Amino acid sequence: AEVESDILRRVRALLRELDGHHPSCQSDRGMLRWTLHKKIDQNPSTSCVLVRILVKELERAERGDLRHYIIPLLHTLMYTLIQAPCIPDELCARVYDFCKRLLTLPKPFCTIGLDYASRLKVERTAPGTLYQRMVISEQSLRSAPYPYRERIFIFADPELLPETICTALVTDTEAARVSQSPRGCMSCVVTHALQAALGDTCDIHGLRARLQALPPGDVEHWFQQVVAAVECAGSEGGSERGQHTAQLERIYHGLLGSLPAGNAPQEGLQGTPLPNPNISFHLWTEDEQLWKELVLFLRPLSQSCEPDCLGQELDPLEIQDILQDCACCEQSRFSVLSTDSGIERDLPAQDEPCAPCAPCAPCAPCAPCAADTEHSRLHRKGGIKKKLSPLDSVAFLQAGSGGPGGKSPGKLPRRSGMPPEPAAPLQRLHTARVVLLGDDRILGRLAQAYHSLRKRETRRLFLMPRLNLQFYHIPVVPWQPQVTMFPPQDHAGPEELCEVAGYLGRADPWYESNINTLCHVIPKLATMPSSPSRALVTDVFLTDVIAYYARMGTQPVCFQVHAVKVLFRDPAQEPAEDVFLTELLTQVQDRPSHRELSTTKRKTTLDGPGIDLTVTYRKVVLSDREKELALALRSTGLLMKAIPTDEAADRGCLSVTLTEIVRTNNLAGRSFSAVANRFKTRNIKIRSPEQRPFTVQLDKDSRRTYRDVISLEVSPCLEPSYCLQKTRTMKCSPHEAEDVGLVKYLPKSLLLPINTFAGVIQ
Repeated sequence: AEVESDILRRVRALLRELDGHHPSCQSDRGMLRWTLHKKIDQNPSTSCVLVRILVKELERAERGDLRHYIIPLLHTLMYTLIQAPCIPDELCARVYDFCKRLLTLPKPFCTIGLDYASRLKVERTAPGTLYQRMVISEQSLRSAPYPYRERIFIFADPELLPETICTALVTDTEAARVSQSPRGCMSCVVTHALQAALGDTCDIHGLRARLQALPPGDVEHWFQQVVAAVECAGSEGGSERGQHTAQLERIYHGLLGSLPAGNAPQEGLQGTPLPNPNISFHLWTEDEQLWKELVLFLRPLSQSCEPDCLGQELDPLEIQDILQDCACCEQSRFSVLSTDSGIERDLPAQDEPCAPCAPCAPCAPCAPCAADTEHSRLHRKGGIKKKLSPLDSVAFLQAGSGGPGGKSPGKLPRRSGMPPEPAAPLQRLHTARVVLLGDDRILGRLAQAYHSLRKRETRRLFLMPRLNLQFYHIPVVPWQPQVTMFPPQDHAGPEELCEVAGYLGRADPWYESNINTLCHVIPKLATMPSSPSRALVTDVFLTDVIAYYARMGTQPVCFQVHAVKVLFRDPAQEPAEDVFLTELLTQVQDRPSHRELSTTKRKTTLDGPGIDLTVTYRKVVLSDREKELALALRSTGLLMKAIPTDEAADRGCLSVTLTEIVRTNNLAGRSFSAVANRFKTRNIKIRSPEQRPFTVQLDKDSRRTYRDVISLEVSPCLEPSYCLQKTRTMKCSPHEAEDVGLVKYLPKSLLLPINTFAGVIQ
């Protein structure tokens, strides 16, 4: 009763925090969920108590129409149920029935309810399936019945975060990675599956000792047997729970030998810890680094190089050296691929020379034949062959298609008359969970990289059919912003720099409670002095929170990416095209040229500060109709916000604030005042009729500033695949104004999805 009372008190504290009643101690914010799960890890036998309490609270929230409690409680319950050593079937049935009742509610409740109901159905048939699948995919363990792979990529910009934070995160993630081995993870899967099926009759201590004494090959043998039994029972049309239990009991007897299951010491249920997921930390220093890491995850370079390179792990710091050494990837030739330049003079010399004129004169020159004449006549000149890196080569990408879900490029052509082989359907066996650490500026870089990736995939499809790509965001703001190499705008505070995280927190209270609170916690932990207590707190807390977010945050919130086209004052300078996610800021250029300095002073005295602008935009009104408007005014700057302040507002609109300079004539003379004009739009064009330059800054990042700009155009960024298909359709039907054919079914706008626990709760 005392344990149950303590757990109930902790659960009620979680609910009070969701209502906005934060704990009296500010250091406890964001720690309540973590401390609750850690308490269960220390005493796994109380898992059933926590599950029973959470089920009661869910049913109470359903009766009282307290919907903002449902998703946090359900996530907490499922995370406990996955790690629990053994849960009674009647308790799982209550959770399953509750998830089915969620199907009558709107999104995201019905989506999460359907997902968890399907998982619970499998777990009830084959206990331990969810734990087993999570460990196999996160640790990339070899398993034919379940060949899925996952990895968490943490990206941080070293120019935006202090070195102490980056160093601490590198140390913590590396310590979490080296603390576990494939053998240990296999032992965890075997132990948890047997205990989940046999309950308290399983001798957990004897089982662990037996697995520890076995050689690695035998541990993998028993691991494969357990995985095959669990997956066979959990698959559709599998065996009943009784048959599954009997099969695992036979494996248990075979593993322990003569010790029967009933002779286990009665010490209660013993938990099996859930290993940390495979996390890699990356300092984002190159524009194409995200794409390269995803390609290497899907198709490691070691699989395309010499045989002595096989099996070697890739260190992110050695990627450049490997790219230099893997020139052999360029020289692979396949029947479906031509890697030459198309210029005949670049082709290798013929292996068989022409026959000599006479046997007695081998050194005499050969007479030109008809083939040589034709060869010289077809000779082309002036071509340039560009040598690509292994990651850019078609040979390397096609080699990646030879695995599961891809077509082998090295097959010989089929014989005439034989039926063609059916193409294997592509499967997304790999999941990349990309976690962005930082503020809105790193999300701006993510929008750039994602747009570049989509364009690359449109030209040469490789990643998207085989990779499930998911993005996550953890806001981190250093205590002292001035220590960063590229400080943001002077007026930008922590709230201004974390607009996306603020929006996600308003849309999802569980994200606000567990993730937004890390904004200042991570810098504090990074600056703690080195000590055993500091290592214990950081290694456990940060890794656990990131793992919990990546595992349970499955609901995306999609943000519109906007495209901007910039024209410069110098006619010789090519127009620039870019994208932004959060905001665009224009300001009058502060340093005019010496030739314009005197003219500028006279103009400022007569017309006031700022420059004359012509603004054309489509105004969005309440009826969702667009109205074309044009303005001619004098302004000092303009700010476009793409992140709405209200979670129910349209995320595809831009909130524009235009600072207009109004001149007033009175008896005292001429005076000027600044008036803020606000409107919403999706498309806007700004031009300086007098060719007066202004600056454009994207996503609050001073590194992404364009100078000497005289015109810009902003519109929703289109999906590259839509643009390509639209171009092809226009060639066939040039007079069709509307989308026809396949274009109608393609997504038109480029949206950047960022995962949270609940998405947007209306």
